[in-house]
Amino acid sequence: MTHPAERMMLEISGTEALWLLEDAHTGRLVYIQRNQAMIRPACHLLEHGQLIVRAPVQPLIVHSRTALTYHCENIQHPAGTGWTLTTHGPGDPITDPYEEAHYRRTLPGWAHGPHDTLLRLTPQSITGFRLARPAEEAR
Repeated sequence: MTHPAERMMLEISGTEALWLLEDAHTGRLVYIQRNQAMIRPACHLLEHGQLIVRAPVQPLIVHSRTALTYHCENIQHPAGTGWTLTTHGPGDPITDPYEEAHYRRTLPGWAHGPHDTLLRLTPQSITGFRLARPAEEAR
């Protein structure tokens, strides 16, 4: 059994974090609504340095250039190894009908109708960590 003291968090570079983000497909969108942090499941893809996110949020919540946080991870249980990353930046709703149609075909969503929103997040900062055991660090 792995004990919590046997685990380590190793910071990764921004380049590696973007590579992991590009390979992942789901995460969580975090935004502020009525002075509370709201967290919603989301699908994403990374295109041309921008994160395209499809999440079940009300479109009125995200105004032009709203500060957004996106988090995704791949943690293997029970060992607790894997990675986690978080990116922050301004987000805009995607309103162009052609772009919107393209991303609705490309990204699966959880909700349909007025709470199915497509966003373009421009990452301004990204932090990531590898979750490992000390024996794995030497590999």
